[in-house]
Amino acid sequence: MRRVAPEIADTLSGLIAASARNGEFAKPRPVERWDPPYCGEIDMVIRADGTWFYNGSPIGRAALVRLFASILRKDNDRFVLVTPVEKVGIEVEDAPFLATAMRLDETTEGETLVFETNVGDVTRVGTSHPLRFERGAHAGVKPYVHVRGGLWARLTRALAHDLVGIAAEREHEGRAWLGVTSGGVFFPLCPASELAEVGA
Repeated sequence: MRRVAPEIADTLSGLIAASARNGEFAKPRPVERWDPPYCGEIDMVIRADGTWFYNGSPIGRAALVRLFASILRKDNDRFVLVTPVEKVGIEVEDAPFLATAMRLDETTEGETLVFETNVGDVTRVGTSHPLRFERGAHAGVKPYVHVRGGLWARLTRALAHDLVGIAAEREHEGRAWLGVTSGGVFFPLCPASELAEVGA
């Protein structure tokens, strides 16, 4: 594993200091437009429960986590923190974000699911921000919602149960499926015949 040079850590520290001075910890950043060189990996991990760790210790400041989240990007199979002058790799155990709140809004397209993540992103589910479902290790279903770029949020266990609770049966590809409709789009969860196996 290639580790970054000390000056890269200094640059990240500089970004933190500048953001603190300007009150911009959660300000969105144009990371998709930045194309700096890759400078190796730092000892940062986003655990499956959404906790961020640096050098083996949890990052306790929510504002600091939001800053790092604002410069997070996924390049192919690698998660990176990006600044205008360099990018560094970090480890993500599952999804980088957690969806921690959910509501249903009435729109011209019908009901739309709206999720808020643990780092403050608000996502309206539809064509641009789909849901996807993965089978868990014990036959349960793990729902994810697209947030931005290549970044997704996994729903907390409580929200996953709530989502399954509002799912309805509908024909999909010639079969009866259980799924969720949001923003006029149907997101299939599982065939209706497998309903008994669904558990978050």
